[in-house]
Formats: sequence, structure tokens, C-alpha cells
Amino acid sequence: MKVTPLSLKKKFALELWRKHEQNMLQEHPLQQLFWECTLRCNLHCRHCGSDCTQKSEQVDMPMGDFLRVLDSIAAKTDPHQVFVIISGGEPLMRDDLETCCAEIHAKGFPWGMVTNGLFLTRDRFVSLLKAGMGSVTISLDGLEDNHNWMRGNPHSFQRVDQALTMLAKVPQLMSDVVTCVTRRNYSQLPDIRQYLISKGVRRWRLFTVFPVGRAASDPMMQLTNEEFQGVFDFIREVRKEQQIHVEYGCEGFLGNYEGEVRDHLFTCQAGVTIGSVLVDGSISACTSIRSDYHQGNIYQDDFMDVWEHRFQPYRNREWMRTGECHDCNLFRYCQGNGMHLRDGEGNLLLCHVHRLTP
Repeated sequence: MKVTPLSLKKKFALELWRKHEQNMLQEHPLQQLFWECTLRCNLHCRHCGSDCTQKSEQVDMPMGDFLRVLDSIAAKTDPHQVFVIISGGEPLMRDDLETCCAEIHAKGFPWGMVTNGLFLTRDRFVSLLKAGMGSVTISLDGLEDNHNWMRGNPHSFQRVDQALTMLAKVPQLMSDVVTCVTRRNYSQLPDIRQYLISKGVRRWRLFTVFPVGRAASDPMMQLTNEEFQGVFDFIREVRKEQQIHVEYGCEGFLGNYEGEVRDHLFTCQAGVTIGSVLVDGSISACTSIRSDYHQGNIYQDDFMDVWEHRFQPYRNREWMRTGECHDCNLFRYCQGNGMHLRDGEGNLLLCHVHRLTP
């Protein structure tokens, strides 16, 4: 595949980064653990990659089952060095969430959560802080009309707005806002930026939709190539202003935009420093990976044994050197792109550099 050549400066930086990542592969220290604690959700978002529903056929994972996973991890590594990220579905659908989180905290694991904010009332916010919450990520997909359209709920923006007000009053809590950029909200990015600054938001993360789940069949979710590039030009300019810390999500190698729109060069840490326990007990990596690249199951396997001795598809990605990646001279740096961008047969769903090449 023909791509825009990298500048010499980018190549030099990427070579240094590549050596760093090779060392990380050898060591593969578990640093982040996602817990998909439920598949239930209180919204029906247009871009959802997991097709979560109000009443999932899959029951929530019992708290004790996940706590046994943490015991397995604590027996092999320092729990204070493994950050637990609670996701779903929508975690706040669990009435016992605070109890779960307090137990996680008591075992020495720092934790945070990803939420749509709809159920984040003041009382629950206070109780989660008491349970040791160290970070929170809230989704905002535009100003009121666009956000509510995306989320399928007329009250969603108002609840997010209230949540951001609460977060601004607890500056010691790590927090950020994540925005899915679509054709509908692309032109609104400068206004969203102003709104977030006015709410005291310090960190903002943008991502674009990859064709999985509900988003795969919705043309409003997919940017044109010109808009796609415009997202990175926007991020680059906002970073120069330094009024709000903005970056693109971890997905996708970005060619000559590397080093300019993120705090680090591209790396997919799924299965390298990031693991996950899915709601059915599957042992996987980043929860954005919807294809079955599971490495075991907590109901049959010891988590740390799986972490240490499996995950080969994540740690040696030469198998990705097929299709448009086969003879690409950038494979050295992107290693086939993010794991979540591969389907069940291993085919690449989206190449960022391809979309950025005129």
C-alpha cells in the first residue's frame, strides 16, 4: 500500500519508541485491568460497539468472582501498580457498585470507572469517592441536541452537565471527557471545546468510530477522509493553545501526526500491559476488542497464569502482516494497528494511515 513517507524526525522518534516497546513486550507488566462488571445499560447509543441493553441476557458478574481474580494478581505483583477500570455496559446499573469498589480498594488496587453519567447523582458520586474512586471518564458527544441524539435520551446532556459541575469541585480526582467524533458533531468541535473549558474540564479525549456494532451500519458515524484528517488538525491546534489538554484516543497509527496529537507515540497495549475480565469470565485485553481473542476464562483458569503464559496473539503480531499490511513499510511501527481493529478472521477493519493518505 502506498502511504505518505514519514519525515526523518518522525522516523528517528519512532525507532526509539520501537525499542522501548520491544522491552515492554518482553516484560508485559500488568498495569491496567478492565472489569466489564455488567452488560446492562440505561442508554441506547448509536455508536455502541457492544450492543448493550437495559436487560441483558448475561447476568452481572458476582463481586466475589472478580475479587478472587484480584487475589490471584496480588499474589504475583504489587496491587498498587495495577489500576482497575470498571466498565460495562453502564457500571452505575449495579446497585452494589460502591460495595464492589470498596472491596477492590481494600485489597490495595486503585480504581476508576467509565460512565455515561446518566445515573451519577450527587449521592452516588459522594459514595463512590468514599469507596476510593481515583478516576472517572465521562462521555460527551456534542452539545445538547447532538449528544442527546447520539445517546437516545432527552435528559442525557443535562445529567452530564451536572456531573461535570461535580467533578470540577474535586480537582484532586483524575477525570476526563471522551467524545466520539461523527459527521453530526464534527463542525461543533470548537464549540464543544469552549463548553468544556467553561465547565472546568482539564482533559479531553477524542476518538473516531470503527465499523463494529451499531455504528457499522450508520452512515452518520463515519467521517469523510477530509473530516478525518480535520480531527487531527483540530487536536494539534488546540494542544498548542494549552487551554485544555486534548488528545486522540490510543487507537490507530497516524503516520506524520504521531507525536503531535497524543502524549505518546502509537502503541496498542492490549495484552501487553492491559488485561480484562469480561462479564462472562472471559480473560481478554482492552474491552474495545469485540472479536473473540479471549485467552481463557476465570471459571476454568487462573488469571495470572493466563497473563504470564498466553496472550501470544497480542505479543507477537506478525500474524497481522496480511492484506494491506503485507508489504506496508510502516508495519514496523504500527504492528498491524490496534487489536480492536481486527475482525474474527484477523482482517483489518480500518487503517488510519490509509485514510490520511491523499
